[in-house]
Amino acid sequence: MITLTVDGRKVQVEEGLTLLQVARRLGIEIPTLCHHEALAPYGACRLCLVEIEEPQPALVTSCTYPAEEGLVVRTETEWVRRVRGVILELLLARCPASEAIRDLARRWGVEETRFPTLGMEEELCFLCGLCVRVCREVIGRSAISFIHRGPDRRVETPFQIASEDCIGCGACAAVCPTGAIEIEDVGDTRYLRTWHTELRMIKCEACGGYFAPQEMEFLKERAVVEEELWKLCPDCRRKLAGQRLLAASRAL
Repeated sequence: MITLTVDGRKVQVEEGLTLLQVARRLGIEIPTLCHHEALAPYGACRLCLVEIEEPQPALVTSCTYPAEEGLVVRTETEWVRRVRGVILELLLARCPASEAIRDLARRWGVEETRFPTLGMEEELCFLCGLCVRVCREVIGRSAISFIHRGPDRRVETPFQIASEDCIGCGACAAVCPTGAIEIEDVGDTRYLRTWHTELRMIKCEACGGYFAPQEMEFLKERAVVEEELWKLCPDCRRKLAGQRLLAASRAL
């Protein structure tokens, strides 16, 4: 165990935690946009800044900074508020159409930005990289990646055409904090318009509804799931699980 002080409270925690994890255990709210429990900390959005007073004054990203013996940490200081406010203004300038960013900014006292939007009035992506990382690190594909540099940097498929590596799982959309990734199921087709991709879906053998792209069978190698369940939609899987549970209870 290690001992540190957070907002005047001396606490003991196990080694290996980040300052963000410690703060959340204490019920202290720290804003984040790029943090996701399924992925290793990355520190892209910089919103989770906290101030370390000891052993040496510094602003650090709490999602990446490890809790250490003797640290004295303040999560809400004038320095933190000032820098966080500028970051929120920059995010508002890049993604003025993002309701998630506008709501977050308002919650932390920022109503508008002094920076120009530079023609990005409809932009929703602030380049946190969660979609790229979940595709590569969790799903095991690399259907999308960052392209270009500077103001032209964005997330795209290779050559900006339909990606052969995309399995249509939707993990990218699930982790996106601003809803920038568009996915729609129409009939037997899943449209991932953000990634220029269309995929045919599997029909549930129980109810006949379409529920997942055929390419998602790639995940069979990464998940321990009965073969029978791969052929059922989520609703029918739950029904089957309930039937099995009921049958097991009657057999007792």
